[in-house]
Amino acid sequence: MPRAKPKTALILTGGGARAAYQVGVLKAVKELLPDARINPFPIICGTSAGALNAATMAAWANDFGAGVDHLDAIWANFHAGDVYRADAAGIGIAGARWLTTLALGWLTRSSPRALLDNTPLRRLLEGSLDLDRIERAIAQHALHSVSITCSGYASGQSVTFFQGRADLEPWRRAQRFGAHVKLTVDHLLASSAIPFIFPAVKLHREWFGDGSMRQLAPISPAIHLGADRVLVIGAGRLAMEGERPRGEHYPTLAQIAGHALSSIFLDSLSVDLERMVRINRTLALIPEAVRREQGLALRPIDVLHIAPSQRLDHLAARHAKALPWPVRTLLRGVGAMNRNGGALTSYLLFEKPYTQALIALGYADTMARREEVAAFLGLDYTLSVT
Repeated sequence: MPRAKPKTALILTGGGARAAYQVGVLKAVKELLPDARINPFPIICGTSAGALNAATMAAWANDFGAGVDHLDAIWANFHAGDVYRADAAGIGIAGARWLTTLALGWLTRSSPRALLDNTPLRRLLEGSLDLDRIERAIAQHALHSVSITCSGYASGQSVTFFQGRADLEPWRRAQRFGAHVKLTVDHLLASSAIPFIFPAVKLHREWFGDGSMRQLAPISPAIHLGADRVLVIGAGRLAMEGERPRGEHYPTLAQIAGHALSSIFLDSLSVDLERMVRINRTLALIPEAVRREQGLALRPIDVLHIAPSQRLDHLAARHAKALPWPVRTLLRGVGAMNRNGGALTSYLLFEKPYTQALIALGYADTMARREEVAAFLGLDYTLSVT
């Protein structure tokens, strides 16, 4: 009896404006496909800014290439004002609220919800993304399932909200849950609510924030949904190369914030990838018949990870002047408008010179590994010789 075709999952991680890199990778994948209309990823999982891209690709699962083009058109023409209030009044109000809280919070017993107002992002999503298309794609077998992961502030739990075939079961693990729902814009805003920067969102009975927080196993949702192999698109380099740099000066607030965000967005993925490699090596030593006889539920998962080949904080520092002047003023006050503070800027730089550079980088990185990507996806691809 022939074996069923393996289910391939696409995992899109968090990283604010860095998620533009994912679009470049998807553009390269589209170019490698023999038929760009057919979705090669029946399972799509997104977290944080990656959740926005995941939901878009799920909504366009009936025409993968058109979905990539739709994402490309948005990300290649981004402005900060499309995501958060970047005008002088918006930045001034936000700054005043924080200063008032620091000075008089003990008296007013109130606190600002976030540094930035992301109301423009809600308008953008509601105007450009038809989430009803997801259910139609599932009914037409163009999509198996899509998941969006959020982090509960009250419970401290990582909750994966997924939409898919009716026979998919919720799951429960230590501090991790899977809930079968109909996805909405609120799920996307909650998953992408970077702590301190964007406001939390109330879903059902709890306030949720960025899904990368407390997400100890970023690959897990795809496996629970039935994936046999996963393509993971990261938001940054997982390891520093060469000697550790010297730090002569005390870190700025921007450096500290950027370091904290990088630990949220990168560290869990690094650990989970290492865990997957170790499990796969162990399972390779155990014959499949023995695993079935012993009732071992574990199965080998083929993993391909694509991540930026360049330091995105340095890339962001080169394009930081593209930000509106009120945002630059705010970031300059915490030391983010220089090379050392580029990590924080790299998450907030929703401006097309930067996002276009990220798209180009994602495309180039993927095409540099095109034979590996084609083999992973099971494509009959022969590298052309010029």
